[in-house]
Amino acid sequence: MPSAAREVASRRSPAWVAMVAMVAVPLVIVAGLGASVLAAWFGGAVSSPPTGLTDAGPVVRWALPLVRLVHDLAAALTVGALLLAATMIPGATRQASAAIDEPRRAAAFRIATAAAFVWASAGAVVVVFTFADAAGLPLDHPLFAAELLRSVWAIETLRVGLISSAAAFVVASFASLARARSVAVALLLTALFGVAVLGLTGHAGGSADHETAVNALAVHLLSATVWTGGLLALILLRSTLGDALAAVARRYSTVALWAFTALGVSGVMAASTRFERLEDLTSAYGVLVLLKIGALLVLGLAGWWHRRVTIDALERAETAARSGRAFTLLALGEMVVMGLAFGIATALARTQPPVPETVSNPSAALALTGFPEPPAPTALSWVSAWRVEWLFLATALLAIGLYLAGVVRLARRGDRWPVLRTVSWVVGWLVFIWATNGVLGIYGRVAFSWHMTLHMIEAMVVPIFLVLGAPVTMALRTLRARRDGTLGPRELVLGLVHSPYLKVVGNPIFAAAFFFMSLVVFYWTDLFHLALTTHTGHLIMTAHFVIAGYLFAWVLVGTDPGPPRWSPALRLIVLFATIAFHAFFGVAMISGTALLAPDFFTTVDVSWVGDPLEDQRNGGAVAWAIGELPSLVLALLVAFQWSRADRAEGRRRDRHADRDGDAELVAYNEHLARLARHDESPRP
Repeated sequence: MPSAAREVASRRSPAWVAMVAMVAVPLVIVAGLGASVLAAWFGGAVSSPPTGLTDAGPVVRWALPLVRLVHDLAAALTVGALLLAATMIPGATRQASAAIDEPRRAAAFRIATAAAFVWASAGAVVVVFTFADAAGLPLDHPLFAAELLRSVWAIETLRVGLISSAAAFVVASFASLARARSVAVALLLTALFGVAVLGLTGHAGGSADHETAVNALAVHLLSATVWTGGLLALILLRSTLGDALAAVARRYSTVALWAFTALGVSGVMAASTRFERLEDLTSAYGVLVLLKIGALLVLGLAGWWHRRVTIDALERAETAARSGRAFTLLALGEMVVMGLAFGIATALARTQPPVPETVSNPSAALALTGFPEPPAPTALSWVSAWRVEWLFLATALLAIGLYLAGVVRLARRGDRWPVLRTVSWVVGWLVFIWATNGVLGIYGRVAFSWHMTLHMIEAMVVPIFLVLGAPVTMALRTLRARRDGTLGPRELVLGLVHSPYLKVVGNPIFAAAFFFMSLVVFYWTDLFHLALTTHTGHLIMTAHFVIAGYLFAWVLVGTDPGPPRWSPALRLIVLFATIAFHAFFGVAMISGTALLAPDFFTTVDVSWVGDPLEDQRNGGAVAWAIGELPSLVLALLVAFQWSRADRAEGRRRDRHADRDGDAELVAYNEHLARLARHDESPRP
């Protein structure tokens, strides 16, 4: 046996650990299935529908929550295995041989491959059963297959399920072939997308507080998936990790703490949309929620014990063996509780809440946007109109908090950070909060001119402040580097900075074309209608325009590291060309005769808007007017950086001249003297 292979074998855990890994998945599935059956029976999720309504039959009613449980656990294990392979399993360093670390990562890839195939298969079955349940058609109905094929892409719930299953199939296919850490990162992002898309579904007609529930569900799904999947993958890889268990467990514990916090907060938000009175907790839905809360508290206590006791003991050589057994058994107990929680959750999704998910006879605005029609705006509305959008608010506050924590860390070690950068970053996110949670976020959902104002703020004002905050520089100066070959936040940022991808998107011509073409493609295609009528479209639109604007501002005035920066003169040329195209965009809006997203604006028919086409032309004027001021600011910033660079170059030349006695000037004068002597010499 080669020496490296013998070292791997010597680091493996006892045979009982392998046995625990073998029973972990079946035990979790059995616990989840049992909890799902009992919870479904208790909550009435499998009861026959009222008389007069069609029914898909008991097979679909009982099988749907059980198959969904398998689907959810397989998705969690896929994400967990890829998370460990991408960021936590140590890589090859001077102290660790690649021959030792590659088998560990290969084992994680094998787990991800198997779990992703189960996820994709179960997802396809869930799509079929969901259609049968919604349509009330038994699986053996003669029209079932034809109706399914006709509706599978038209119904958003089914379409989202297909997209998620497709993402799982892609992950399974590539994971079966790849072993590189960079591929694990890409597949992890793909898997997280496949999970998130299940939560971010579009508006149910006339939904009550739909966006809060949807945002909470998406965060809930992601955090539960990462937490549960990471722990299950850690148990399955226990025998392979060997003496790397302590380091991997420590890193997973940090991720689990973030997931636990997000899970608790999102759970409270989701529950707040389903309960009106304290007495609602005594309903079947309320009892199941209380059981989930109890499971969360138990898991939180177990996580606290891991962080305070078992992981510390794992890191001490004299107690590592005994603590490894305690850690594995406690983790297995956690997985059983997580399986119970997953089972309850699958039944809870089919249990009628005290507050119904839809309202009867919704207005056109409520049916299309999820919100009632706002009153006519006044001058006071610019500061008094607020409607909290929790996802955007939490994102902004988290970005501000992490940045300020970095400033504090730098100050504690004696490093200075420019105050203007901090102010710029905070102001940028505060403007984002005002735009998305204030008057623009409210009225921009129903009126074109207000929507365009929101768009211009998100794409042209907020990014300038964020770019001037230099967040990448802040991250690289405050995040700790990892020395064991794993990928932490700092390594991921460095990988992005030096990636070939950034060399392409960081090209000023690409950034300018991407910024301008985004406007054209968005407004003159069905994407605009999608953003107005679905929550997913609204989120993607907001993220896209902030990122596109950030990229454009960064290539012009950014100071963060990246590809070689173009000269100020060339950057000004790119900026002026983009301004011209942007003006053309505004003029096209002003002179347009066709209403964009006509189905939406003619249906929503807001009373205080008047003529939708005239409002659209006003929006074009807003795009033209508001777009000019940020462009002027960018031009001034480029000119200022140009002037400062010239002054810095002048000072550098002066210092160089002081050191060598102005040798360059002396040499130039001598050259002129030689030329003069040559001219004065007699010619033959």
